[in-house]
Amino acid sequence: MHLAVIISVVLIGGAIVLSRSTPTSTTQNAPSADNVSIVDGQQIITIDAKGGYTPRTSVAKAGIPTIIRFRTSGTFDCSSSVRIPSMGVSKFLPSTGTTDIAIANPQAGPLVGMCGMGMYPFQVNFQN
Repeated sequence: MHLAVIISVVLIGGAIVLSRSTPTSTTQNAPSADNVSIVDGQQIITIDAKGGYTPRTSVAKAGIPTIIRFRTSGTFDCSSSVRIPSMGVSKFLPSTGTTDIAIANPQAGPLVGMCGMGMYPFQVNFQN
């Protein structure tokens, strides 16, 4: 009887600890406004590439000359190869540094990209 009570307490306590420490998917995929800036009339969207892309979703303005700037820091996984199929872009990023991809006049709507293997997606939502 005592053993059953002890096991129950351990299982319930473990479930409570796990539920408090596990981040929700809404916080992991939440858009970030901190990575988009406008400098001298040009929009710059900064995305970190290492073990995926951060942030995974960005919101930017349509119709403004734009640079998507990928930053790497010791990146040796498949996120060091970026593809944006709708633009015909396929680039290898340096293990450490920055790589810019220019978009002259982005139209409203989503721009979807991914790593070379298609495992790590990212998206820029251009809005009017």
